Amino acid sequence: MTTIASRTSLVRLAGAAAALAALSAWAQDDLVERGRYLTHAGGCISCHTEDVDDAVPLAGGRAMESPFGTFYSPNITPDVETGIGGWSDDDFVKAFWEGTSPDGEHYFPAFPYTAYTGASREDLLAIKAYLFSLDPVSRQSPEHDLAWYMSTRLAAGGWKAVNFDPARFEPDPSKDEQWNRGAYLVRHLGHCGECHTPRSVTGVLDNDREFAGSTFGGEKIPNISGHPGDGIGRWSASDIEYFLDIGMLPDGDFTGSSMADVIEDNTSKLTREDRLAIASYLKSVPAMETADD
Repeated sequence: MTTIASRTSLVRLAGAAAALAALSAWAQDDLVERGRYLTHAGGCISCHTEDVDDAVPLAGGRAMESPFGTFYSPNITPDVETGIGGWSDDDFVKAFWEGTSPDGEHYFPAFPYTAYTGASREDLLAIKAYLFSLDPVSRQSPEHDLAWYMSTRLAAGGWKAVNFDPARFEPDPSKDEQWNRGAYLVRHLGHCGECHTPRSVTGVLDNDREFAGSTFGGEKIPNISGHPGDGIGRWSASDIEYFLDIGMLPDGDFTGSSMADVIEDNTSKLTREDRLAIASYLKSVPAMETADD
C-alpha cells in the first residue's frame, strides 16, 4: 500500500523532474537565441541565401564570382539529404576550424574558414544549435563552375597545404576587452578582411596590405584601414558604429552593392556595444594606401 509520505515523495520527484526539464528547455532556447545572434555576426545569411526576391534564407545557391570561376554557396538548413542535418557537433566545428567536410573533402576558401578558424567551439556550436532549430529545406545547390585547374577538391587541398594555418583567436593582453571583442568580430566571425584585403593571383590574402581594399572578383571593395584619405582614418568611432547600423556614410550618402546586404543581414543586427567594439578595433588598424590590384 502506498503511504501518504511515499505519495508526497513521488509528487516531489515529479515536480523536480518537470523543473529540470523546464530549465533544460530554457537553456536550449537561450543557446538557440545566442546562435541566432552569432549567425548574423558571422554573415551567414548574406552568403547562404540566393540573390532573388523569393529566396529561402540559408538554403544556399548564391553565386559568388571570382577569377577562378563561380562558386555557389551550399544549403545550411538542417535537411539531411541536401543540407547539414546529418552533421555532428565535431563535423560542424571541423568545417570551420579545418576547412574540411564530414567526408574529409577539402573546402575551397570561398567558404572563409581561413577566418572562421579563429572562432571558439562554444560560439560555433551555438550557431549550429540555431541552424538546427530551423525548418529543413530540400534544395541542392548548383555545382561550382570553375576553371579546370581548380575543378577538384585536390586543388583545394593543395591550396590549404601551402596557405592555411588553423589557429584559435588569442586575446591581446595589452589591449582592453572592447578592442579584443572587436578584433574577434572583425578578423574571425565577421571575416571583414576576406573582402577588404587584396589578394595575390592565387587568392591568398596579402596581409601586408590588410584592409587596403580589393577588386578581387570584379567588385571594388573599399579601403577600411586608418588612412585619412584612402581609408576611414577620419571617421570617428561613432561614424563607424552608425554606418554599421544603418549604412550611412559620414557625408550622408548610403552604401550600396554587397555591403548593403552586410548591413541588413549582419552588422545592423548586432548590439551597439559590438558595433562600437568593431569600431575600436578598426580605429587601431594602420593606415594603408588603397591597393591597386
